[in-house]
Amino acid sequence: MQPPDESARISRGRVWAGRTISGLVVLFLTLDGVMKLVQPAPVVDAFVRTGWPVSLAGGMGVTLLVCTALYMVPPTSVLGAILLTGWLGGAVATNLRTGQPWFSHTLFPVYFGVLVWGGLFLRDARLRSILPLRP
Repeated sequence: MQPPDESARISRGRVWAGRTISGLVVLFLTLDGVMKLVQPAPVVDAFVRTGWPVSLAGGMGVTLLVCTALYMVPPTSVLGAILLTGWLGGAVATNLRTGQPWFSHTLFPVYFGVLVWGGLFLRDARLRSILPLRP
């Protein structure tokens, strides 16, 4: 029997850090999706401010929740991360179009996308094997 190579070894700390980051991402996105379904006043105000019809909030909430669920499930986590990246890209485009401040609003989805992929990279050996970042 051959010893496992470097890429097959999984650090428990790395996996748990990835799970923690991914868990925080999932909590935030689930809250965001549910708020789009419930449509409290701040959500309605944000839709009006960004020019999105409030009638789309429910569908957007369901879409976000489905993408988040795909991200949570290990066999579909990469697909979920890809779909969430597209979702976050739309948020960047909306913030650019409406002239939001750069570092606090426009780039926030980019920061969040780094967390989506960073958490997945830390917890998924398959992703680390195809994207072998070395220190």
